[in-house]
Amino acid sequence: MSRREKLAVPPATVEPAPDFDSYYGRPILKQPTWKVPDVPLYLFSGGLAGASAVLAELAAATGRPALSRVARFGAAGGALAGTGLLIHDLGRPTRFLHMLRVIKPTSPLSIGTWILSPFSALSLAAAASTLTGIAPVLGRVAGVGAAALGGPMTTYTAVLLTNTAIPAWHDAHREMPIVFAGSALAAAGGLAMVGSPTGENTPAVRLGILGAAVELTAAAVLRRRLGFIGEHYHTGRAGAWMRGARALSAAGILGGLLGHRVRGMSAAAGAALLAGSVATRFGVFEAGRASAADPRDVIVPQRARLAARADNSTPLASTPPSSTPPASTPPASPPLAAAPPAS
Repeated sequence: MSRREKLAVPPATVEPAPDFDSYYGRPILKQPTWKVPDVPLYLFSGGLAGASAVLAELAAATGRPALSRVARFGAAGGALAGTGLLIHDLGRPTRFLHMLRVIKPTSPLSIGTWILSPFSALSLAAAASTLTGIAPVLGRVAGVGAAALGGPMTTYTAVLLTNTAIPAWHDAHREMPIVFAGSALAAAGGLAMVGSPTGENTPAVRLGILGAAVELTAAAVLRRRLGFIGEHYHTGRAGAWMRGARALSAAGILGGLLGHRVRGMSAAAGAALLAGSVATRFGVFEAGRASAADPRDVIVPQRARLAARADNSTPLASTPPSSTPPASTPPASPPLAAAPPAS
């Protein structure tokens, strides 16, 4: 480096602490090109659909037809909305069809597409049978198939985010699927609390409260474990969304515990759980955008890894040279004599 060149980021020993920037003022990571609100709503609708499909089968198995009906419609509506949002984000429907030409196990987007597509078909078939009364046996079989894919539907979108290079998403790969699963359960329980009668809503109330509690706990662990990178989850736009999500989820839990037998309070608590789930998805998405724009999230962890690697490595010069060759080393052969000059 010449004397005229200047470090883009001064050494960590410089006082005061450096103001992190990147070369020529350009970001180190590219901003996500996904559309807003398409993708945050896609994250929400997929989780709602998957958890609702599971709740529908649980309700059908325990003799709660009204609850099962609401949950089936929630699964079908969420799947239909998610597919439409994904196609709109891709720009052209043909791009979605091209994604179905192959299955790429190393691509979360490819696997997610193959989870979403059969789930959408099965959940729509189950909802259509419930609505029309046609082929109830086939409708129930389709509902069971949708429920089998419900678990992956609630968490595969978390894998999509954590598989990127954005630190606020990638470094949260342990907690993000749990956050999304809890958020999905809260949304499905909340929707069922809004649409089902109080005589059948007990499983929905329990599911919504459990999901909201899991979401709040996992999100708190995520922010604490990520350290300074986790600051993006409680500052700026993301912080506003996440604070709203915590308030709405807490209100939904309280309303579900105290008023689930009162129709109005149960519906209000369910709406709060639904809104809290939506706010969580927007908060997570905005945190990733803020992290991509912050060079510190890339530079500081890189320096920490380099420093740890330097501390664990042993320089070769620290090994004293040996004056005698090892016993296993054969003695060097004497040099060959020079050939006599030709006469």
